[in-house]
Amino acid sequence: MTRLTRAEQQRRTHEHLLDAGRQVFLRRGFLAATVEEIAADAGYTRGAVYKHFGGKEGLWLAIIEANAETHLQGLRETLAKAATRDDVIAALAPVDVADKDAAKWSAAAAEVLAATAQQPENATLIAAIQRRHDDEVVALLDEHSQRLGLEPALPLHQAVVMLGALGIGLALRQTVAPAADPAAILGHVLDTVFPPPST
Repeated sequence: MTRLTRAEQQRRTHEHLLDAGRQVFLRRGFLAATVEEIAADAGYTRGAVYKHFGGKEGLWLAIIEANAETHLQGLRETLAKAATRDDVIAALAPVDVADKDAAKWSAAAAEVLAATAQQPENATLIAAIQRRHDDEVVALLDEHSQRLGLEPALPLHQAVVMLGALGIGLALRQTVAPAADPAAILGHVLDTVFPPPST
């Protein structure tokens, strides 16, 4: 068996902690999750979480940054293949907002936002990740809207913020008062934001 280098061991530990953090945050929420539980799930001591991420908040930031990059990569690939307006709309609504994990993740995210509202430093870091993600989504939508001759019904920066808030809100609502068909709600909004090209 090949022995891992120190850098490879560090990367493996980092990834194991990220995976464990995702699972614990989904299972327990952000506030109830503990560094000890995350470390134990990953098979490490709590010191590993502090060494790699500085604590629970740093781990959360690393997870949402990784999630944002994964989302952007998928969106880039899907939009590059889009040939019609319907393809663009499908690319923007690939997640099932009725999915239980999406609802749990939105609940954990709401806890983070409430907890960091009084912590300007953490709030600034979260806002920066969100802003970078939104700017990249806007650039992608602008590029492919022009390519396909689509004219969004409102400025793309506003559309991206609205769609993100709606998706999170619908997923969060599923935890307490499920809507009859949240995917249809999101679909109707996307139809409005990206009207059919005029002929």
